[in-house]
Amino acid sequence: MEKINKVIIKEEKIDIKESKRREIISKVIIYAFIVFFAIIVLIPFYWMILTSLKTLDQIESEIPPTLWVSFKNMMFVNYLNALEAAPYLRYMLNTVIVATISTVGTIFTTIFAAFAFARLNFKGRDIIFMVLISTMMIPGEMFVITNYITVSRLGWYSPFSQTFGQALLALTLPFMTSIFYIFFLRQAFKQIPDELYLASKVDGTSDFKYLWRIMVPIAKPTIITITILNAMGTWSAYIWPNLVTKEVEYRLVTNGLRNAYLDLTGRVAYNEQMAAAMIVTFPLLVVFLLLKKYIMRGVSRSGIKG
Repeated sequence: MEKINKVIIKEEKIDIKESKRREIISKVIIYAFIVFFAIIVLIPFYWMILTSLKTLDQIESEIPPTLWVSFKNMMFVNYLNALEAAPYLRYMLNTVIVATISTVGTIFTTIFAAFAFARLNFKGRDIIFMVLISTMMIPGEMFVITNYITVSRLGWYSPFSQTFGQALLALTLPFMTSIFYIFFLRQAFKQIPDELYLASKVDGTSDFKYLWRIMVPIAKPTIITITILNAMGTWSAYIWPNLVTKEVEYRLVTNGLRNAYLDLTGRVAYNEQMAAAMIVTFPLLVVFLLLKKYIMRGVSRSGIKG
């Protein structure tokens, strides 16, 4: 009997060791996979930083290009030249104003629409929502022409003259709603128990009060996520701001810096251009690193219920 028990204990120890070995191997494979794709994602950022610290002659003459620059040869002056080549602070201010107005408007339209589709019962609700969801399959570029025609007819854009107020309306109003964000927030609202809504109606709470006192606080992580994503999207927008802004001082930071690094011969100062791109990208990286927990929490709360 003792021999049998010893054999059983020995087999259990072997099984435990084998399971631990398999667990270690699986973790190594997973982390290797993550590191591999992390390197792929980081390569463009590394190349942007590297190019911003080289001289223009180095960029144009090095074949093959060097993958490292010593500290004493790093051209940090490129960042100063990039700021002096264009009214960067003006572009930053324009971008912050547009992002703030657009994001606030998007949050309000998203909250009200998501509440209507998640909680209110009205005729044709599901059909209307299905039609709106189907528009997500249409590329955003397809709406540029119709939006441009609308903005032109409203007098917000003209190739001859444009005020800052008109430019602000053209940059913000067409994008104060998003079907994806409505769907995203609706999924978070759908996870709130119906019993809360029924109990509030028994207490005589209006739909508006229930929305702002109960649903919005519960879905706060998702709303914060939408705020961050919308602000980042406005910050990196290029095509539409470049299309509807006539005056140079009305442009946003991305398109404002695009053509600011050409000399009289048409030669592009790639080092200063990459320095400007780094300056534009850095605030987005900081915001993402500081608020990534809210993004992950918002995504995890907005499941696929409903």
